[in-house]
Amino acid sequence: MNNSNKLAGKRVLITAGAQGIGESITKHFIDCGAHVAIHYFSSADMAEELTKYALDKGQKALAIKGDLTNEIEAAEMVERTIVALGGLDILINNAGSLVARKMLSDIDTEFWHKVMDINLTSMMFVTRAASPHLAKNNNSSIVNLASLAGRKGGHPGSLAYATSKGAILTYTRALSTELGGQGTRVNAVAPGLILGTLFHNTHTTKESAAATTASIPIKRAGNADDVARAVLYLASEYDGFITGATLDINGGVYNM
Repeated sequence: MNNSNKLAGKRVLITAGAQGIGESITKHFIDCGAHVAIHYFSSADMAEELTKYALDKGQKALAIKGDLTNEIEAAEMVERTIVALGGLDILINNAGSLVARKMLSDIDTEFWHKVMDINLTSMMFVTRAASPHLAKNNNSSIVNLASLAGRKGGHPGSLAYATSKGAILTYTRALSTELGGQGTRVNAVAPGLILGTLFHNTHTTKESAAATTASIPIKRAGNADDVARAVLYLASEYDGFITGATLDINGGVYNM
């Protein structure tokens, strides 16, 4: 059975699903026949465009704005998803940000907590709210977005970001053990250099991107579709035997 057949009719919530990698993930799910709830923070136009794209295909869809570092807004997003889609089969925790590059000597307490809240605490808020709904299915799936920075430590100035993404690797393993009994598999992906996204357009210089690309064994950077296909694979195996795993998507730069 191919991924499209497995995902047709599944109810999916994608955080930060209207920008960069999240946009590609959302579109791939729609093309596979899934019903989607598209969370966004600032990308309203794309969220509405993706919603229309799904509705035009005869699938359920809605766009939900929210600050996921706010516990109440995170829970409300999940509840709106349940009402609109009639339940939840798959959760994609994609929201996250580097925020800014800061060396240890420049990191103040407020910045540290901001990065941790955006990348890690928000993921816990959303997952905690979604877990009881995922448990209502015989099989369900969560895919968390980590990063190669969580494996290697990242480039200078990404200490807080890399630490939060490294924590997601452990969070994924721990959560897979905790939720396994309810039939929910939990996995992660760890993308490397993925060009063409706002993240790297904002935080990566052309010189740095070129140097990193030159070090990649397959001699190209990744793109958002490379990540989306991997996310869909893990999600489509919602009835499979893979859980607690992290799939590295980096062209061979780092192997675990």
